Amino acid sequence: MAATGNAEETQLQEMEEEAGMEREMDSDEEEGMGIENSDDEEDDSSEDDKENEAEIQRLEEQLSINAFDYNCHVDLIKLLRQEGELPPLRKARQKMSELFPLTEEIWLDWLKDEIRLTEEEQNREKVYELFEMAVKDYICPEIWLEYAQYSIGGMGLPGGMEKVRSIFERALTAVGLHMTKGATLWEAYREFENVILATVQPPPGIVPTCEQQELLNAQLERIHTLFRRQLAIPLMDMEGTYAEYEEWSDQGVSDTVSQKYKRALQQMEKSKPYEETLMAAEPPKLAEYQTYIDYEQKEGDPARIQIIFERALAENCLVPDMWAKYTKYLDRQLKIKDLVLSSHDRAVRNCPWTMGLWKNYLLALERHGADHHTISDVFEKALNAGFIQATDYVNIWEAYLDYLRRRVDFSKESSRELEELRAAFTRSLDYMKQDVEERFSESGDPSCTIMQVWAKIEALHCKNIQKARELWDSIMTKGNAKFANMWLEYYNLERSYGDALHCRKALHRAVQCTSDYPEHVCEVLLTFERVEGSLEDWDAAVQKTETRLNRVNEQRAKVAEKEAHLVRQEEEKTEQRRRAKADKKNQKKGQKGSRPGEKRKAEDEDNENEWGETSEQPPKRHRGEGNQGSFRGGGAEEYMETESGLFGRRAPPCRRQEPPGAKRGQQMAPATVRKTQEDNPEQRKDDCSVFISNLAFSMEDPEKRLKELFEPCGPVQSVRPVYAAKGFRGYCYVQFEGKTSVPEALKMDRREVDGRPMFVSPCVDKNKNPDFKVFKYNTNLEKHKIFISGLPFSCTREQLEELCKDQGTIKDIRLVTNRSGKPKGLAYVEFEDEAQASQAVLKLDGTVLQEHTLSVAISNPPRRNAADKPDFSRPMGAMMPRAMVYGSRGKGRTQLSLIPRSLHRQTGSESKAENGTAPKPTGGASGDAGFEAQAKPMSNSDFAKMLLRK
Repeated sequence: MAATGNAEETQLQEMEEEAGMEREMDSDEEEGMGIENSDDEEDDSSEDDKENEAEIQRLEEQLSINAFDYNCHVDLIKLLRQEGELPPLRKARQKMSELFPLTEEIWLDWLKDEIRLTEEEQNREKVYELFEMAVKDYICPEIWLEYAQYSIGGMGLPGGMEKVRSIFERALTAVGLHMTKGATLWEAYREFENVILATVQPPPGIVPTCEQQELLNAQLERIHTLFRRQLAIPLMDMEGTYAEYEEWSDQGVSDTVSQKYKRALQQMEKSKPYEETLMAAEPPKLAEYQTYIDYEQKEGDPARIQIIFERALAENCLVPDMWAKYTKYLDRQLKIKDLVLSSHDRAVRNCPWTMGLWKNYLLALERHGADHHTISDVFEKALNAGFIQATDYVNIWEAYLDYLRRRVDFSKESSRELEELRAAFTRSLDYMKQDVEERFSESGDPSCTIMQVWAKIEALHCKNIQKARELWDSIMTKGNAKFANMWLEYYNLERSYGDALHCRKALHRAVQCTSDYPEHVCEVLLTFERVEGSLEDWDAAVQKTETRLNRVNEQRAKVAEKEAHLVRQEEEKTEQRRRAKADKKNQKKGQKGSRPGEKRKAEDEDNENEWGETSEQPPKRHRGEGNQGSFRGGGAEEYMETESGLFGRRAPPCRRQEPPGAKRGQQMAPATVRKTQEDNPEQRKDDCSVFISNLAFSMEDPEKRLKELFEPCGPVQSVRPVYAAKGFRGYCYVQFEGKTSVPEALKMDRREVDGRPMFVSPCVDKNKNPDFKVFKYNTNLEKHKIFISGLPFSCTREQLEELCKDQGTIKDIRLVTNRSGKPKGLAYVEFEDEAQASQAVLKLDGTVLQEHTLSVAISNPPRRNAADKPDFSRPMGAMMPRAMVYGSRGKGRTQLSLIPRSLHRQTGSESKAENGTAPKPTGGASGDAGFEAQAKPMSNSDFAKMLLRK
């Protein structure tokens, strides 16, 4: 052991000399830099120092407001490290480590700084404590290797040798199975033991004593054991380790070791493709890790499943879904208390905004018998974690209240646990009313589920029906008295634990107050009186229900009459606008035709958009803003022309696009015109047809081209292009011989034709199918999709994909544009799952792109009330919400409704043509006359009369 001590002292001296040389080089460099610095540079550095101090102060103030701002912690630590002041840097790192697990890079920087600045032996214990904190956050081979190497420097102290070996053994237990990095620790451990072997081995020619021989044999056995243990584990490049063992061992490799090595080698070959996929993949590698985890779970080795989960989480620490899967596996499979609870703790520290992780943590603590004080502390931390939605606070309160209820022994009339449960219920209601409503402008519990559970506990377990009734009175005063289901819940409670008198009172109040389904509560009251009531009770119930239903029917009739009146007013306004527009157009035509020496040219009024501007673009098929899917439809909301022109009017004789060299005035052959304009409507079948739009105006011979495109879908019966005075309008109908071809044709939606996407939609007449949904507008929270605002108008899809690809697998990107195709600076990005979307929000919110600061949130389209759903008897413009308020990263930010403006078009008397037919307006005699005037082509004499009137 004396030789061992000398060797250790020699190693320590060498390490100190190297460290001293590094410090001398650093000081020389600093002096050299100081000589070269000029006064101007000193002024610049002082200005930089002032800027850094101001920024440090700003970051500290920001953290005092929101301690859970992860990026703010990172920026503060970077600035303090640049300043080089250890006390505030230590304090900042400690504060961050209390709230979040630190990444491998942050820990390594911290550890190296502390090792460099605390070289005295008495301070080694503080560094050891810091290493212990670091290895608990993540399973990182680099940190364990740094820990082991640092401990070697103290092996000359009492118990130092045993401490080094203990740390190496713990490191092998933690990361020794790491397929790609585990071998480094095995080799470091063997190298350490080889150095010890060199110190106990006598020089050549000297016969060792018995004591020296025993030490030598023990050391050789340690190295043999390390080789055997490593060769039994599947690791990358394990063939080199086997060759090294063959060369090192004088006795050769035993058969037992060879067999274990071969089995491990076979297992390594099975896992090698997954490792190679991981190495080739770009971060965050979520899909690759998930595939690897699925493989290991099928293999069933708990240690290997745990290490691959830990590897995935080290690279994706901010992905709640991955933490949820890992903790679920530990809860159901391993069930090791320390491992389970530490993993749950790391999960909520990494993703504190995820309510589900906190809820599972509370359950795990209760499952493993944690004391009440610990569970209460975790719950209090959850309340301060900053959840995204108000409902998250309701759910976490419900989980805690469930735990408190399970602690109560209801066989006792009164107990400390029961009083604590009641106090917690009272506090939860106050918390919802004050904290949650103030933050989200809603309680998150409109149905008062917490109060309902409390009332049931009081009635069932405590036999306190009076308290339950008081709670239900409070529930009804919170806006729930108009809902039939709430009254029936109360009625069922009274039916189970109350008496007939209170049941009757509850039902009478329900009949009086219910506005959504009054018929249902009336029926329940009559059924109750049939079973338990007297004749007087029956008569009173009948009179009550009849009076209430008569009043309800009168109110409904008034509402219907009011709505019909509003519809008529809108139709009249629409008709007036249409007439004014038609008169204006006729006046312009008359002025052009009245010029001497000029022929009146046929004007295609379809070329004007709703602002009176001419448009050379084909009609667009608009799609809902809240859904990424391809929404097909050929219904009334869609702004399109048909075979016979806009709004069902017959277009003037038109010609196909003329070939090069044709005379400008050459007319189309009469037979061709008839074929295009006068197909027999009776032969058309909508269920066998599709509507094609967004085609190029310059397409040559659309019939032939589209027939060739759609023939693979099935036999094509006819192709009906739509023409106007200037030629092909960019859309048409394709009719197949059978219905089975339509689904195949719809699959061609958005296929690129002549450099632009071709839109393929079902051919549906909305007059015959009023319930057909054209626009599917998603109003739910889309957790797998993010909404980005503040984009530069020049941003392209490729640039956005480059920005978001590091956050996960991108399924779709949609840049929002206006009618003319100009960008609005908004976009939706759909990821493979909500975990990736959550990570994208954290990483991208506040990112600067081309001097534009981006705002990123989870997609939460504006909600549509029942009155906002499409109703073809009402004007669409009055239905759409203007704006919705969302929260920070899903809250606290106002976003505009992104509904296509075509949805705001009036649909009353200006119903769009469906498949070449136009419905007649229902606006009375004047409306009929106006329709006939438009539907009937004007003769020359009609034009002459119009001009004379002018």
